[in-house]
Amino acid sequence: MELQKLISDLVEQKRDKTIELSDKVWETPEIYFQEYKSSEYIIHALETEGFQVEKEVAGLKTAFIGTFGSGKPVVAILGEFDALPALSQKKGLTVSDPVVQDGHGHGCGHNLLGAGAFAAAVAIKDYMEKKELQGTVRYYGCPAEENGGGKTIMAREGLFDDVDFALSWHPFSIPSIMNVSSLANYSVVCKYTGVSSHAAASPHLGRSALDAVELMNVGVNYLREHIIPEARVHYAVTNTGGASPNVVQANAEVAYFIRAPKLRQAEEIIERVHNIAKGAALMTGTTVEFIVQGTVSNLIPNTVLADVMHKNLEAVGVPFYDEFDQQFAREIQNTLSGEEVRAALAICDRATAKQLEGKAIADIVPPFGMEATLAGSTDVGNVSWVTPTMQCGTACFALGTPLHTWQVVSQGAMPIAHKGMLQAGKVMACTAIEIMQNPDIIEQAKSELKDRLEEEA
Repeated sequence: MELQKLISDLVEQKRDKTIELSDKVWETPEIYFQEYKSSEYIIHALETEGFQVEKEVAGLKTAFIGTFGSGKPVVAILGEFDALPALSQKKGLTVSDPVVQDGHGHGCGHNLLGAGAFAAAVAIKDYMEKKELQGTVRYYGCPAEENGGGKTIMAREGLFDDVDFALSWHPFSIPSIMNVSSLANYSVVCKYTGVSSHAAASPHLGRSALDAVELMNVGVNYLREHIIPEARVHYAVTNTGGASPNVVQANAEVAYFIRAPKLRQAEEIIERVHNIAKGAALMTGTTVEFIVQGTVSNLIPNTVLADVMHKNLEAVGVPFYDEFDQQFAREIQNTLSGEEVRAALAICDRATAKQLEGKAIADIVPPFGMEATLAGSTDVGNVSWVTPTMQCGTACFALGTPLHTWQVVSQGAMPIAHKGMLQAGKVMACTAIEIMQNPDIIEQAKSELKDRLEEEA
């Protein structure tokens, strides 16, 4: 417990700075590859703490690496800071009320994620100085997790090749260790181009791009019956070509996410989706541009790292949530459906779920559980193919709060979220220090990764 006490003290000493950083990013929600102010806030904070920062890494304007120390081992702390479109929301409210109509908002808590990772990196640095611990800690500023896969590009450019292990976290409504796999993901956009014409006087002269989008969606809907049941295919029509029904639409676009448990499975499905896109173009006399915007690999679990991180999650313990936090969480929970709360409890073991019934905030650390598959995607997966990687989650939101909602944005700059963020920083820092001081753990984690990658082949 000596390590956890020292790290907790180091994080608490810079509590106000970390919270201010998180709130500044929350107040400046920027979407994928446009996180100019958010990245600068974190870069400045790292530089004031003595980190050497390399900007615009991997050819990305908003990607950066802050480094302290030298030599081995090298630990990567992964930070994110991108927001989501159309999720603007005022903080501390229990009704949907955007700051800016149709504006952006931190509906996945990445303002917390980036600042919590900052707290961890700085605490590791402070510990290294205090204890004269050899090694290198890097903060990886990773843009575009939600769409575009910043870490995918950074990994492709070799930025994680010399890293011995990587740690990250994510805000949730229940504390957890993410020793899970995830769904590989392709993000694509189909841009159809046709010929405009008067829909009444000369429809035969037109070639409707909107018809092509609709036919493509019909084709993909039929495809769903003939792909593996674990796969997911989602779409959004992002351009209908105009608002007038009296014009044959010359341009239309549709965006797709194609997900599957393994990258090779997603690759097989995307080839079939591409063929459907080309078929829709043939049927309508249009042309299609099939653009792959990003690719995300499935997460590779690592039980060696997960075991260390879980012990530190238990040792650090959950924060104290006062009556203000509890009341606010209850009011947020009242905006959720019973199904949403039950879905959150369903991921817990039976004993933990029973203890959490009726609670507004999850104040229990569940036992170390079985491996599972996360029904979502993250570009952390691409890092996990290169170096042993592990993540934790902490309770930053009312129990049952789904991600990508206005409720997450409302809570993301409130004390309940700040407390979970600081807890995550402590857990990551403790985990990193313990592993850095025990080279055998690193070798065991690398051996496990090697074995798991052989199974993926």
